[in-house]
Amino acid sequence: MTATYSAAGVDIAAATRAKDLMADAVRSTHGPAVLASIGAFGGCFDAGLALAGLAAPVLVASTDGVGTKTLVATALGRYDTVGQDLVNHCVNDILVQGARPLFFLDYIASARLDPAQVAAVVGGAAAACLAVGCALIGGETAEMPDVYAPGAFDLAGTIIGVVDRAHMLPRADIVPGDAVLALPSSGLHTNGYSLARRIVEAGAGYAARPATLGGQSVGAALLAVHRCYLAEVAALRAAAPLKALAHITGGGMFDNLPRVLPDGLGASIRRGSWAIPPIFTYLVEQGQVAEAEAFHALNMGLGMLAIIPAESLPAALAAVPEARHVGTITGTPGVALA
Repeated sequence: MTATYSAAGVDIAAATRAKDLMADAVRSTHGPAVLASIGAFGGCFDAGLALAGLAAPVLVASTDGVGTKTLVATALGRYDTVGQDLVNHCVNDILVQGARPLFFLDYIASARLDPAQVAAVVGGAAAACLAVGCALIGGETAEMPDVYAPGAFDLAGTIIGVVDRAHMLPRADIVPGDAVLALPSSGLHTNGYSLARRIVEAGAGYAARPATLGGQSVGAALLAVHRCYLAEVAALRAAAPLKALAHITGGGMFDNLPRVLPDGLGASIRRGSWAIPPIFTYLVEQGQVAEAEAFHALNMGLGMLAIIPAESLPAALAAVPEARHVGTITGTPGVALA
C-alpha cells in the first residue's frame, strides 16, 4: 500500500486555496506596524510604533472562541458572521482592562477544509479587525479528520492590546452607591448556545419566524453579530470617570460583574430598567427557562456593564444615549435582581 496525506483525510491543496482566498481580506488590516507578509512562520508587529507616547505601556492578552455558535452557522450555511463574533468578543475582553487592540491571530479547524467556508470566516474576522484598527497578523488553518466530526468546525482567536498603566481598569475606588450602566447586547453574542440550540432544535427549528421576533427567523436572530463596545466605551470614558467594565459572557451578570468588584461589594440590578431583546423572550418561553437560569446562562440584553460615580450619570447618558442606568453598587457581595 502506498500511503498519502490526502488518503488520510488531509488536503494540502485545500488549505493553500483557503489561504489564497483570504489573503486580500487579511492584508486589508495591515498598517505600517505589520512587518511580515502572509505566509511567514510568525506574525511580526513593530511595538515601537504601537507603544509610542505611552508612559508605562502594559500589554493585555486574551484568547477565546465562539463556542457552539459554529453549529448554528453550519446549520444555516452562513459563515461570515462568526469571524466577526470572535474578534469583537476578544476586543471586549481586553477593553474591560482598559486596553485598545493591537493585533489578532485566529485558529480554525475542521475534519475537512472547505476553502470558501474558511475564507468567509476569516473574511469576517478581517472585517471586524479593520473596523477597530486591529491587525490580523497570523493564524492557523487545520484539517484534522480524526478529531472533529464531519461538517463541524472550531474557531478561536488571540488578541494583544495595550493600555497605559495609569489608565488600567478596574479602579480600586469603587464604592457603594456607584451607578451601574448597561450597554445593550445584539443578542446572545457568543455564549449560551448549547442551551439555545437544545431549545430550538427540540422545537420549531431555526427557520421558524415567531411573532415574538417580528418576522425574523430564529436562526438569523441567533447569528446576530456579537457587538464590539470600543467606540461606546471611548465616549463614556471621555464623559465620566469610568471605574470598571464587565463583559457579560458565559456565566451572565451573576458571574461576570463580581469579577471586577473589590471584596465585600456587590450590585443590585433593577428588573425592567433595560429592554430585553426578543430572542431571549422566545428562548425563555419555549424552553421554560427559570429566571435565575436565564440570567446565569445568557446575557439577557446586558452586553457590557460599566461602573461610574452616581453624580456622573447625566454626562454619561448624554454621551452614550443607548446606555441604561440598570443598577447600583452595594455593600453586599454578589449580584441581586431587584
